[in-house]
This record gives sequence, structure tokens and C-alpha cells, in this order.
Amino acid sequence: MQSQVRIAVAALAVALVGGLAATAVSRAAPSSPAVAYTPDGKLLYPKDYRTWVYLSSGMDMAYSEAPGAADHHMFDNVFVNREAYAVYEKTGTWPDKTIFVLEARMGQGRGSINKKGVFQGEAMGREAHVKDTARFKSGWAFFPLNSEAPSTALAQTSQCNVCHEQHGAVDTTFVQFYPTLMPKAQEMKTLAAAYLADEEKDRAEKR
Repeated sequence: MQSQVRIAVAALAVALVGGLAATAVSRAAPSSPAVAYTPDGKLLYPKDYRTWVYLSSGMDMAYSEAPGAADHHMFDNVFVNREAYAVYEKTGTWPDKTIFVLEARMGQGRGSINKKGVFQGEAMGREAHVKDTARFKSGWAFFPLNSEAPSTALAQTSQCNVCHEQHGAVDTTFVQFYPTLMPKAQEMKTLAAAYLADEEKDRAEKR
């Protein structure tokens, strides 16, 4: 009987120590919010964005037919914070405090053992697209991330804002370019009227 008591007490002690250790770790390293600002409203650089949910990559994309001057390929990689992605997977739309990061990387043709095709090279620029309905008149704002310093939002009338408002498939975001997200928007019927009008116009022009 005494040995059983000693075993039970030892097990309880181990469990208690383990619980305290887990609590200590939790308190020592609280998870930081994906969207955070300085006191004067600048966006803090989200250093861990590459651990977020990867949505898709575009290559040499342009939203106008004007000839480009670039003499190289460019990839655009898009990431979104995990909390927002989890809500989208349930609702087909984006919650407040959603943040996307678009990362532009140079396309390279030759390197290491690669002989043809194009792979991604160094980062050329980044920008964030943030939903914060308490701060921004349209609900969304764009932030250039030219460095890891805090960034000021572009004007609500910026070309980025206007283009996304006029053509974004879901809540001013370009879900039409994220193939794993479109089915949920279609299922939940959250596609924007402006996007649907664009699609109808495109189909009519192809007939």
C-alpha cells in the first residue's frame, strides 16, 4: 500500500512540475499578434510572415496591357496570417485584423545545377494588405515594406486600394488568383459583385 502511495505522489509531482513548466514557457513567450502598430499608427514589420499560410505565387503578373520594361522574371509570393486563414476556411471571407504579405522575388534562370526554367532568387520588395475597420475608412490599407522599419499606410485613394476595391474577388482581395481559396468563396457565395461583373464582361468578349 505504501509503495502505491509513493508512486501516486511521485506521479502527481511529475504532473505538477510539467504543468508549471508549460505555464512558465507560455508566459515567457506569448504569441504576438500578426497586426501590430507603433503609437503613431505605423505598421510593425511582421518578421515571421514566412511561417504564415502560403497562398500562391504569380510570375510576371501585370494588371494593365502596357508594355513592361523589365528584362527579368519576377515572382510574387503571397502569405496570410493563420488566424485569418482559419476564419476564411469557415466563412469564405476575411475577419478584422487580416494581414497579407506579398513578397516579390527575382526570377533566375541559371544557378547551381539548373539549366533551364526559372527559380526564385533574392527578395526585391514586400508589401502588406491589412484589414482594420477601426483605422481605415475602406476597412483596408496597404503598407510598403521596403525595410523592417515601421511602415506608413498608403492613402485610401492609392492605386492599390482602388484596384483591389474594383476587382478583388472577395472583400477587396484577389482571391481569384489563389486557387485553393476560390472554391470556398463560391460555396459560401461571398464573391464580390464587381468581380462577377468583370468575369461576365470577360466571357462576353471571348464569345
